[in-house]
Amino acid sequence: MTHLTNTAAVIQEPDLATLTQFRRDLHRIPEIDFDLPKTLAYIRQELSALPCQVIEPAPSALCAFFDLGSKRTTAVRTDMDALPVTERTGLAWASTHEDKMHACGHDGHMSMALGLARHIAHAMATDPDSLPRNILLVFQPAEETTGGAQLIVESGVFETYHVDRIFGFHVWPDLPAGTIASRPGPLLAATSESTFTFHGKAAHIAKASQGADSLDAAARWLIDSYAFMDQQRALEPCTFKCGLLQSGQARNVISSRTYVEGTLRTFSEEMGSKAKAEISRLAHLRATEAGCTVEVDYSEGYPPVVNNPELFALASAHVNIEELPEPLLIAEDFAFYQRHLPGVFMLLGTGTTTPLHADTFTFDESILVSGLEAYKRLIRIP
Repeated sequence: MTHLTNTAAVIQEPDLATLTQFRRDLHRIPEIDFDLPKTLAYIRQELSALPCQVIEPAPSALCAFFDLGSKRTTAVRTDMDALPVTERTGLAWASTHEDKMHACGHDGHMSMALGLARHIAHAMATDPDSLPRNILLVFQPAEETTGGAQLIVESGVFETYHVDRIFGFHVWPDLPAGTIASRPGPLLAATSESTFTFHGKAAHIAKASQGADSLDAAARWLIDSYAFMDQQRALEPCTFKCGLLQSGQARNVISSRTYVEGTLRTFSEEMGSKAKAEISRLAHLRATEAGCTVEVDYSEGYPPVVNNPELFALASAHVNIEELPEPLLIAEDFAFYQRHLPGVFMLLGTGTTTPLHADTFTFDESILVSGLEAYKRLIRIP
């Protein structure tokens, strides 16, 4: 399960060329969810020459522990999984795995972590006193799917290695290239995948009164729900939107079944509970009015990403972090770490207009230098 490698040769400091090589190598081999054999093999190979202990705390997860003899440890997290997207960038280092792509920048996240690993190894050989704490690098699966972070938290690895703070990055197209941005308190939203199934009774539209129109009930409910959430946005950032609606079998037959999928995003438990209760009430109200019934299902989803204010202030004293005026309505399972220990999550600007998850998403690797420099400063905070 573990191994410790000592090396007589001083590991070279990582430069842009090193980070670029890491990123492009990993970009070619995108893998999904927990099925990451090539990615894990690549990371293991890079870590094998470094003075760290490699741990497997959970399925398809790796941690690299650098022991500086401290009683306290700083953790740095990177995600490893890709998306089921067919790449259309035309890059020379494009995905070699059909229908899989690092369209969310996790290849860049891993590159910064591997670069940090080399930097730590170099510092341990040349100036170990500059590192006041142990460092645990966390390579996590399944950020895009089932929340691999939770399994790492449950493994007990943070208790074993005395971790009391954690940092992480996500590349972000809406920021200028190399800019680091975040905010204390709420940063990213809690998410709840929401499913609604309205059941009615089919009838020819010429005899509509003999049926129960599930489509009419769902449409009225959707308008009501959107109006309710518009009102809530005056209180705090939140949203509820539906992207899938399936109903009926023919244009002249009252629909007996309407199926709707949506997503609820909030930043506080109070707003999440309030929104779920009212959206459900409206669904049952409109269903009853139409002579229908409705099934409502909310997934647990990811909690909100909430940056620890004290740790954020400490990080800001060492790293130039542009403070965002409002939280963002995206979700990230880094939230599970922050429920367990103080953490700060940051955004690293790519300076591009192509959105995350697009089949043409890419970025200039020079931004990774900014992220790595920030990590170097963060691991030196006593």
